[in-house]
Amino acid sequence: MQPRKSKAESACGANFKIAQLLSSKKQSAGLEDLETRSSEQLEPKGNGAWRWQTFPKSIVWKKILIAGGLMLFMISCSSLTRTVLAPPEIPGANYVGDKACYDCHTNISRVFPSSAHARVHLPNAEMVGQTGCESCHGPGSKHVAAGGGRGKFIVNPGKEPNACFQCHLQTHAEFSLPQRHPVIEGRMNCVQCHDPHGSDIFKPAGGLAMARLNESCAGCHREQTRPFVFEHEALREGCTVCHSPHGSINRKMLTESDPNLCLKCHAQNQGPGVASGEIYIGHVSHTAYLRQGTCWSAGCHTAVHGSNVHPRMFY
Repeated sequence: MQPRKSKAESACGANFKIAQLLSSKKQSAGLEDLETRSSEQLEPKGNGAWRWQTFPKSIVWKKILIAGGLMLFMISCSSLTRTVLAPPEIPGANYVGDKACYDCHTNISRVFPSSAHARVHLPNAEMVGQTGCESCHGPGSKHVAAGGGRGKFIVNPGKEPNACFQCHLQTHAEFSLPQRHPVIEGRMNCVQCHDPHGSDIFKPAGGLAMARLNESCAGCHREQTRPFVFEHEALREGCTVCHSPHGSINRKMLTESDPNLCLKCHAQNQGPGVASGEIYIGHVSHTAYLRQGTCWSAGCHTAVHGSNVHPRMFY
């Protein structure tokens, strides 16, 4: 008579039988067969034997999705120590505060508190609330130790726009559009149109403000912004009424590429005597003209910025 086995020994024996069955099943089935059995598992019959129990594929995938969802939930709840928007880095340099900049950059330091950029501070810096300059130019200890100088251990956003793009993500995306100002290519910089230190951010350094008519654009686009006998009234509101200043998907950086750009201002309610589908501007039917293209490319109003000859800016 064989001695009676304990529960632990019986459990070990059952586990050994399962391992044997799995091993034999893996040997008899190829890799492809094992993949098809991903929805099966061993189940005891009750008489000491084991059988394969098949489950629907939907249950298996449901379990996988639940497990994946739990993993994503655990990741999202974990704390992050990394920063999303990081200031420029200068190897080996530390933050010295805005007062250290005052000795050399006196005029800029005097007007800088009125700028929107002066409110940008690094919360994790050693000198909390005094790192407005270094938020864009990087830590300045090595720059100060070297006695200053252009480009010496300092970041100049006027030459490298990446420091601006760290915060102005939407503008960075616009400079990647097909029609754009060549800032990324290095032929222009942000400072040509914006004053980063003064109270008016829409003012180029040493120039007039974009908000005050079109003086910012006039520095390069003199032919379009010069005085005309018959002016285009849209220029009174600024170039940005029709043009996107950073970039656009349309040629000439227009906000829209079809006649709707003009019809925003030059549309009118049609009178009771006008047939359906007819478009009148003034007392002239423009229905056939609009089918020929845009107002400025159909051979009509070619002098869109102004004319010295014709009040309707035909030429």
